[in-house]
Amino acid sequence: MAEGKSAAAEDSVDIIARLKARMIDHALPLWSDEGWDRTTGGFIDRLAPDGRADRQAPRRILVQARQIYCFAKAAQMGWYPEGREVALKGLDYLLAKAKSPDGKPGFVHVLTPEGAVLKPLRDTYDHAFVLLALASVYALDRDAQIRAEIDALCHFLDTQLRSTNGGFLEGLPPSMPRRQNPQMHLFEAMIAAFDATHDNVFQNRAGDFFALFLANLYDKQKQLLGEYFEEDWSRIEPVSIEPGHQAEWAWLLKGFERITGCPTGRFRGELLASALRYRDEATGCLVDEGDTAGNVRRDTRRLWPQTEIAKAWIAQAESGEAGAADEARMALVRLERHYLSHPVAGGWHDQFDRDGNSLVATIPASSFYHVLCAVTEAEQVLG
Repeated sequence: MAEGKSAAAEDSVDIIARLKARMIDHALPLWSDEGWDRTTGGFIDRLAPDGRADRQAPRRILVQARQIYCFAKAAQMGWYPEGREVALKGLDYLLAKAKSPDGKPGFVHVLTPEGAVLKPLRDTYDHAFVLLALASVYALDRDAQIRAEIDALCHFLDTQLRSTNGGFLEGLPPSMPRRQNPQMHLFEAMIAAFDATHDNVFQNRAGDFFALFLANLYDKQKQLLGEYFEEDWSRIEPVSIEPGHQAEWAWLLKGFERITGCPTGRFRGELLASALRYRDEATGCLVDEGDTAGNVRRDTRRLWPQTEIAKAWIAQAESGEAGAADEARMALVRLERHYLSHPVAGGWHDQFDRDGNSLVATIPASSFYHVLCAVTEAEQVLG
């Protein structure tokens, strides 16, 4: 075990440089080329195991928005100058095909590969990522038309999706249960919108989600973030705990502290400690779900919680916590070793069972957002 730890520590020395090179040399070229449909436009939802585009897969709006974010972010970082053009053509497709194609406000949920409406649902989670995409592209050029799209989307949220019980509905038509997940990603999008615009309205909007977190989403006694809620935000028993979301909130709270000055250290520490209760013994990776007693409920392990635990440690390192930078690097080593070591350069494994067998044959585009965000955060904070 000690030998394994020292080897991992050795691996961690230049892990950020390795992951950055993986993004620039492999992932960004793969997803801008094979991952873009040159016939119909739009980003491909997933690649086959050999890296070829699955052109028959429906086009989820969340994926279109996440890919726009990735390429805009890569351009902003100076990693991939072509990313600006890729993000802009992705945004053109998103606005042309998914925004009000049926004459009703908001963005539809899923398109066919040809660009027709497959599911007209207005999904709040999707809209959070559309806002994140718009903010990321706006940060590149400060384009007035994109700012107008940001304001129009916020107006749609306020007038169509706001809940009388706080936060936002799941979508139109509304559904149950209420989930913390769309609220979390709207929180993320508001922080990004403030970073892009420096308009205090987005500080205030982010503050509304922090208030919801404190009042309803977070159990201060058990120091756990719940997943599913009734209409009035009372918890649905038995409470489901996703360690990846504990970690993701820890990172987001650091972003909120950065833009507002509001101290969040106590909650970040508690959330991170909670996330770390749910680990796979063999790999050290976070599992997918646990219960409030600290037991593992689902011992599968997806890619995205591993990026989020790295980001949580990065947030703590940014705050000066001793040892956090080393923990962040070790989390990135686990991400590289278990998930990014894929036969397709620029691809990844999305989920494993407890024995380490890959459970998802395809390479889903949706994971790129998690991976790229973790690597850009690592370079910005840990260098």
